[in-house]
Amino acid sequence: MADELLTVEEVAEILKLHVDTVRRYIREKKLRSIKLSNTAHRIRRSELDRFLKERESNGEQKGDK
Repeated sequence: MADELLTVEEVAEILKLHVDTVRRYIREKKLRSIKLSNTAHRIRRSELDRFLKERESNGEQKGDK
């Protein structure tokens, strides 16, 4: 099955973030996207899942063991 493609607006809604924040994540290469034009990007559902998984916390702060 093909990976679902999400718009920047859809990703922002899912993450409860402003669209400008999602665009910044793309610009900073924290979130990979498919560039369709200068203003249109799509994010694969699997990429969004990866992005979230990398940011999951188990309650420990950085540096805690």
